[in-house]
Amino acid sequence: MKNRLFFSLALLLGIGYYSQAQNLPDNPEPGKCYVKCITKDEFKEVEETIVVYPSYTKLEVIPATYKTVEERVLVKEASKKLVYVPAVYETVEVPYVKKEGRTDLTISPATFGSNSQTFEVYPKTSGWEYKETACDSPNKEDCVVACFVEYPAQFKDVSFTTLDKDARTNNVPVDQIGTTYKKQVVKTPARMEEIEIPAEYATIKRQVLDQPATTRSITVPEKTQTVRRTVLAKKGGITTWEEVDCDLLDANVLPIFYELGSARITPESKKIIDDKLLPLLNSKPVSIEIMSHTDSRGNDDFNMSLSQQRANSVVNYLVSKGISRSRLSAKGYGETRLVNRCSNGVDCTEAEHQKNRRTEFRVLGN
Repeated sequence: MKNRLFFSLALLLGIGYYSQAQNLPDNPEPGKCYVKCITKDEFKEVEETIVVYPSYTKLEVIPATYKTVEERVLVKEASKKLVYVPAVYETVEVPYVKKEGRTDLTISPATFGSNSQTFEVYPKTSGWEYKETACDSPNKEDCVVACFVEYPAQFKDVSFTTLDKDARTNNVPVDQIGTTYKKQVVKTPARMEEIEIPAEYATIKRQVLDQPATTRSITVPEKTQTVRRTVLAKKGGITTWEEVDCDLLDANVLPIFYELGSARITPESKKIIDDKLLPLLNSKPVSIEIMSHTDSRGNDDFNMSLSQQRANSVVNYLVSKGISRSRLSAKGYGETRLVNRCSNGVDCTEAEHQKNRRTEFRVLGN
């Protein structure tokens, strides 16, 4: 292919008019290869700081603070209690008259004495007495003699009993019969005692306001964000010819490896990409194709998918290094482009299978 390209270029160089009509490179060097590139718009990454949130004042509430204090509080008021104190008794012996005394009466009969007394039983009298005398007168009054006669009083001794002592009663006192009985008498009368019940106190803890709630003004600074954006640095669209190594126009194997069944690029493989592809892409505005292949072992569809993922991994890595994705193409071929006989069902060595597990790149013309 190199020879064909060289022959074509030589032919084009030999025909000046045709060269000018096709806008081929002026003064090409023999044995060199040129790729026609339509210069793309050149972009550059710029960083721009934009305000994504304005500054503002924020009022922050500083909550009230409390402090704990101890306080002695009345939990039961003082009062008075009336306590009934019952009477206190004592036993005493009370004398009483079991049988009252009396006064017996004895009779002292009357006593008599004897006496006598002369009584005038007939008083002394005197008077005229008429006495008849013997006379021969028929008139008897002529025969009456008047005599004044005196009669002495008549006396009689009468013995009589005299009362010496009249009958009488004599008081004979009979003493009373006394005894005792036991009696409980109040020694101390019942009473109500007033007892002071003291007030009861307790210590409580309570939270009192120490500092009232306030607000604090806080200026919240604006939020900025550094935006990386791509801006047009140079307008493209100009057709140029870039000299490239002719070998780069064919598929070139990149000696990079992946973990088994994975599309993750190892650190060693990243270094190979940095050394092999990045200098080319940074020095020339060419586009490249990344081609990934697998061996024939395993499922065909899986191998196709895995190879595509691996090609994409290389492209993504180059983009992370600043290469525009528009200059990169990723293609997975699975096991469709084996470089030896080791197709499905063919017994091959590991080294032979390794040759099919490759990642290649080639320079593309625009």
